[in-house]
Amino acid sequence: MAPKYAPNLRSRLAPLLLFLQTGFIVICALYAEFDPYAFMFGNTSSKLYSEFQDVNVMVVAGFGFLGTFLVRYGFSGSGFNLLVAVIATQWSIILNGYESWIQSRRILIDLKSLVFAEICTASALISIGTVIGKTNPVQLVLIAILEVSGFILNGWLLQTFFEVKPLYCAMQLHTFGAFFGLMLTWVMRRKGSETPFEKEKMDHKTGLFSMFGTLFLWMFWASLNSILVDEGERKLRIILSTYLALAVSAVAAAAVSVFTSPRGRINLDHIQKCSLSGGVAIGVSMSLVHRPWVAMTIGLAAGVISTLSLRYLKGHMLLAFGCHDTCGVLSVHGLPGLLGWLAHLTLQINHMVDRTTAIRFAVFHICTLLITLSLSMSMGVITGLLVKWSFWRPPQDRKCFDDQAFWEFPKLAKKK
Repeated sequence: MAPKYAPNLRSRLAPLLLFLQTGFIVICALYAEFDPYAFMFGNTSSKLYSEFQDVNVMVVAGFGFLGTFLVRYGFSGSGFNLLVAVIATQWSIILNGYESWIQSRRILIDLKSLVFAEICTASALISIGTVIGKTNPVQLVLIAILEVSGFILNGWLLQTFFEVKPLYCAMQLHTFGAFFGLMLTWVMRRKGSETPFEKEKMDHKTGLFSMFGTLFLWMFWASLNSILVDEGERKLRIILSTYLALAVSAVAAAAVSVFTSPRGRINLDHIQKCSLSGGVAIGVSMSLVHRPWVAMTIGLAAGVISTLSLRYLKGHMLLAFGCHDTCGVLSVHGLPGLLGWLAHLTLQINHMVDRTTAIRFAVFHICTLLITLSLSMSMGVITGLLVKWSFWRPPQDRKCFDDQAFWEFPKLAKKK
């Protein structure tokens, strides 16, 4: 008789983790060191550390709790999130240190490099949201490694060939992560996936725990959008704009959820996810938002589009293309990210007097989006083909969305 749950991952997960961690240690031993100049600016470092902690809470606690909404996947939703986050952050530090390694043959590590690494990690966690519950931890680690590599490559291409500012490249994490994940889940689609999985359910307890993740992300989102901006009027304006956009998107999510409900009730899934869409949209366009009403309008549009998409588009994507998006990443990050891009383009052109300059900027802006989408989707396809390989022992359909396939449960152990 076949085993009820997936075979243990001793021959896959443990060697992979030890190999990666040993490799990171060797690379850091040979080439990495703490940036000596970072210790010369104590006040600046202390301010940056408080903001770094905000982003760290978002990555570890925010995404971790947000992934616990599934009834039988709470251990994996939070535990695998931490595992993937720490692996992806270390890999991001190494890849982002390539520029300093070219100049001085050393990878310099400071708080700013750690912040960049956490932003890259957030992009990977967004992508993983599309396949959560349908993959094992080996696959998740591989996805994170490849997604982070693609995201950093995208930033390098935009900065090298289009002279795009690092802040704008970093804020592409939502668009890149969402479309990477969309192609990933499309490639990894299963036969019969048009129907919901048996264990893909949410109850009162898991919904409450998942709401904690939303609250963490909502409270600290302003730090994520402003952490790469120097102190001053611009930073304060971004913080205020982010809060206003988030507040309005939460109101819009609740209103649209009620309007589209057959019984006229609020859907907790909409509040959990679509309340964050305003922070996504304003993050891409925040450098050009100078009036409160503009930030509020962007938040309103993001909340409406995100909620409608999660209510209707998610199901149609599953039926039409076989894209089983577990966390609704396209609705929460992908479409609001595109909305923010469109808002950025519109606001910039509106500020330009010369028509020729406006046309050139529009072409330039469209090219940056096309590069981001092309690279994210192609990397998603390549990653999907790799991790779909049966060598990694992906869980069978009846074992998806189930902690018991990967975690120890002493109370369920058979008595000898």
